[in-house]
Amino acid sequence: MTGKMDCYGLSRSGSRYEVNQDQFLIADLEKSMRVHCSSVSLDENSRLYGNSQAKLMMVADGVGRSNSGDLASRLVTDCISRYLLNEMEWFQHYNEDTDAELYREFLNAFELCQERLEDDIQEHPERSGMETTLTLAYLVWPQLYLVHTGHSRCYLFRNSHLHQLTRDHNFAEQLVTSGALDVDEVPEIWQELLVNSIGGNGDSNLNPEIVKTEVRVGDTLLLCTDGLTRQVPDLILFEILSQNRMADETCIRLINQAIDQGGTDNITAVVARFLDLGDQDVLLADSLEADTGTSEDAEVSQEKDDTQKPDHNNNDRDKQHDKAI
Repeated sequence: MTGKMDCYGLSRSGSRYEVNQDQFLIADLEKSMRVHCSSVSLDENSRLYGNSQAKLMMVADGVGRSNSGDLASRLVTDCISRYLLNEMEWFQHYNEDTDAELYREFLNAFELCQERLEDDIQEHPERSGMETTLTLAYLVWPQLYLVHTGHSRCYLFRNSHLHQLTRDHNFAEQLVTSGALDVDEVPEIWQELLVNSIGGNGDSNLNPEIVKTEVRVGDTLLLCTDGLTRQVPDLILFEILSQNRMADETCIRLINQAIDQGGTDNITAVVARFLDLGDQDVLLADSLEADTGTSEDAEVSQEKDDTQKPDHNNNDRDKQHDKAI
């Protein structure tokens, strides 16, 4: 059986923000070799690429005054990317022993992000209090590792069931979990008060949650910020993900749904679909290829009264669509 990962990400600025403080990233981690000189027919300085070693998806939602939340989420996204690329060992075969090592690597990466923000705040005290959520999905087929802090989320859609794989690390969830209040009794403002994040004033602890699961052909993953989930209930998320559309169309529909519901917060969604492309007897680990679309290279079949590709807006992230007005 051969498979392919159809993956896409979009981010849109909320109407109450001058700058979009959300970030997302989709990447393949793969070996490469640069040829400097050779007797065979290879150009000098050409680069050869090996198979993908892992796939990485992230969403981050920055918080802070004077747009320092944008800086926090950008610093953390960059810091994680550089750590995974240059410092973390890429484990190709996993067992319980390597799991422990991998967990330590993830914790080291998050702690390095914390130090990066603290160093920046020391140099620029006016940025005190800036913080960010981070939800990271690290996939080595079929093992999926989620490393998470904050109130961004990861969902798994499988066999017509929607599962929330992460917990919200905010004051509202803490009250509900402890039994102090029911869900409908919690003020909305408490959903924004993070109790576990990167950065902050010291009143938010950094204690990343790590979840391990397996993904299968036919699954869909959704990583998103709370700008989506506070406007779009799980029932509507289920309906959109069950339509079995390509990842780019799904992202567009999710974000437009949040806008239609009056969303003013920044909205970010990353969708990954794991497709069965044939019935040949081929190991999926050797044949799973990523198709990571962008707004420049994806062709989306859409109804006239639904969504359309917009012009770019400097206040929004690259690789995004605005809602058609």
